[in-house]
Amino acid sequence: MRPQISAAVEGSTDEAVVRNLIHHVGAVPGKVYIQRGKGNLRQRINGFSHAARTSPWLILVDLDQDAPCAPPLCRDWVPHPAPHLCFRVAVRALEAWLMADTDALASYLSVAKTRVPADPEAEADPKRSMVNLARRSRRRALVQDMVPREGSGRSEGPAYASRIVEFAGHHWRPDVAAERSDSLRRAIACLRRLAGAR
Repeated sequence: MRPQISAAVEGSTDEAVVRNLIHHVGAVPGKVYIQRGKGNLRQRINGFSHAARTSPWLILVDLDQDAPCAPPLCRDWVPHPAPHLCFRVAVRALEAWLMADTDALASYLSVAKTRVPADPEAEADPKRSMVNLARRSRRRALVQDMVPREGSGRSEGPAYASRIVEFAGHHWRPDVAAERSDSLRRAIACLRRLAGAR
């Protein structure tokens, strides 16, 4: 019987990624708690950590610009991790993990592979980098979905999240992406331990 891993994340795009990752390590996704923002997730961190005393949990947050690297943020949020908790930080945002699967993303966005950042974790704003990649897409519908309209004041297009969910859930390959993303590689290793995989 495969172990079940529950999760807590910032938003809907994160849910697609964690479900893919949990399946990837041979476990079954349990309930995924979408917190609608990092602030809300931070407020409930103690409750999720408490639940991880008795059952497997994955908590995923973006590093953004909150710290120079992941370890200080981990110590700040979870100074005493529960035995069944996998608290992971995407450097600097989840989009970097997705961009790390260069071939799949270039194919999905219909852009040249050379346009995809070679070192996605070095991107200051991976979400903006993803939007700028989509801006170069040869697929008009994708551009309309992912790129904000002129003068809208938004950072992404109206269906950006649904496009990211589609890519993360159906095209993204965690094992391939982990070769270009150290924080993703560490997250997969943590999840494998949680799932009891060898």
